[in-house]
Amino acid sequence: MRKSCIISGLLVLFLFFSNIMKAQSGNTFQDVENLLNDALFYSDKYITPATDAAVYQAASGWITSPKKRKLWDVTLGLHSNIFFVPKRDRSFEIKNSDFSFFQIEGGATSTTVPTALGGDSLEYLVGDLDGGQIRLKTPEGVSQETIFYPYLQGSVALWHGTEVVVKYSPKTKLKRGDYQVYGFGLKHNVSQYFKVLESKKIHFSGLIAYSKEDISFDFISIPTQFGSLGINRLNGLVDTWQFQLNGSKEFKNFELMGGLIVNASKFEYIVGGPKGEIEEIIPLQDILNKKLEQISKNKTNVIGEISGRYQIKKVFLQPVIGFGKFVNTNFSVQYEF
Repeated sequence: MRKSCIISGLLVLFLFFSNIMKAQSGNTFQDVENLLNDALFYSDKYITPATDAAVYQAASGWITSPKKRKLWDVTLGLHSNIFFVPKRDRSFEIKNSDFSFFQIEGGATSTTVPTALGGDSLEYLVGDLDGGQIRLKTPEGVSQETIFYPYLQGSVALWHGTEVVVKYSPKTKLKRGDYQVYGFGLKHNVSQYFKVLESKKIHFSGLIAYSKEDISFDFISIPTQFGSLGINRLNGLVDTWQFQLNGSKEFKNFELMGGLIVNASKFEYIVGGPKGEIEEIIPLQDILNKKLEQISKNKTNVIGEISGRYQIKKVFLQPVIGFGKFVNTNFSVQYEF
């Protein structure tokens, strides 16, 4: 995210001073280690709300209907997903006591700064390294109250009430970054084993799905005496396994649905882009990516889902609401072949 990621200034400086200044004083080297620890702390607080939100954006709308379909039936849908950014996740508080190297400029002991989901930033962090001041502007966020992205989803009915489901979104441009998701899943109808449910037009199905979410932000390549750094992108990569149970009741052309989602996600962070001149001296990107492993994590989410599906001949209109820590909405137009 252009002018928005403090790690682009903090972690980068680590490369020079931890690899080139090892021969200098022990105090200088300790300052570099402190700088790196501050960078990891800030990066985690800054980017985690965005990757958490990505899980919700990818979770909704997998099951368009729990009904059992006929063999080789095909459903294609155009989905529009709208995520509402909650105010509580747009900013976080930092204190001087949180840092080993940096302090808040102006003598303040604490201040509020934006996360990746927040707005603009007017705060600066300052530190002293070997007699020279380092002054960095805290990151800006996407400055969007809602995040919209479209995607395509299709399913094919197989044997014994099983369907394969695939979703794919093109890379969606945000104000200061990009978002993309794709994945596949298997859905199986459970109510087919209970004829009394089928006779009352009540349907149940289960789903297991895998999705990959990729959130990327622009970086600044800071010019130095060693040449360009060439760190242009920061990516948050989320691998999610989703388990879901949905039930529905048909009322003529309308089907009312509810679902329970449990997903387990792995979060990783990497820097990339064209390598800079500094790579002739230090393998900068490799070092940064190794350090970023320290803020990788695993999380489990429990999400509720409600939706309604209205049929107009072979066309279906369906709004979906997913809720839990966040609220995510989805609207799709589907066609059944």
